[in-house]
Amino acid sequence: MPTTLLQSDLPGLELLHRGKVRDVYALPGNRLLIVASDRLSAFDVVLPDPIPGKGEMLTQISNFWFAKTGHLVPNHLLHTPLSEVLPAGTDLALYEKRAVVTRRLKPVPVEAIARGYLIGSGWKDYQATGAVCGIALPAGLKQAQQLPEPIFTPSTKAAVGDHDENVSFDAVVAAVGAELAEQVREATLAIYKWAAAYAAGRGIILADTKLEFGTDEDGKLYVMDEMLTPDSSRYWPADEYQVGISPPSYDKQFVRDYLETLDWNKTAPGPRVPAEVIGRTEAKYAEALRRLADIELG
Repeated sequence: MPTTLLQSDLPGLELLHRGKVRDVYALPGNRLLIVASDRLSAFDVVLPDPIPGKGEMLTQISNFWFAKTGHLVPNHLLHTPLSEVLPAGTDLALYEKRAVVTRRLKPVPVEAIARGYLIGSGWKDYQATGAVCGIALPAGLKQAQQLPEPIFTPSTKAAVGDHDENVSFDAVVAAVGAELAEQVREATLAIYKWAAAYAAGRGIILADTKLEFGTDEDGKLYVMDEMLTPDSSRYWPADEYQVGISPPSYDKQFVRDYLETLDWNKTAPGPRVPAEVIGRTEAKYAEALRRLADIELG
């Protein structure tokens, strides 16, 4: 059975950051231990109810994609056995499928988003301005419609409890410089196009995805954190896809759609999520893991 972990506790290790989902610890040798909890965030707010086994599923699907796309962009994984770095007495079974040892990189301060379809905040921006992140799009597009070409639509990196904001490519250039901004854009679109083609062969549409990047001491770019997970991506079953509606999905859009029905201002504290929504969301994640990576939960 999958484990459930709302918050990690690893005495003796320095906790550097507790994010919306991941807890990050320092390790000797310029390395990190990253633990994916079962916390669920939506609209940049951590909700009070976890999704059992979610961190295990996120880590397994990230590791699958890191391996598949290594020929495109190097990634942060080091493949060090967890038994070598976890504190004595730690329950290895609780962490073995949800934790990884990685390079310690300097994060690029931007959410690197690729969109192939018009949905979510991109759809809202398009309705208001006819553009997404300063990229003008053809008139008359409908919700969930495929774009003529995938586009790079970055956003700011918000602190826990704040909301990310879509920004233009020029804003990324201003933040990190033209050369690094272009590297991030090229890497993001290359990964998205490759993964979208792979997912299509499994009967799944990858509508969009958010990637995180970092650089080492030599300035080399790596993709890091999570990769092409149901938390960071929108996956739709191709046989149920329709233009004009928010399609059914393998990701936390199911939770977002539920939350949209509530009288909630999308700020902390988040509302409780019914057990039925938790269970159906867990099943969505598990199905994505199975269909994309041939990995069975448990």
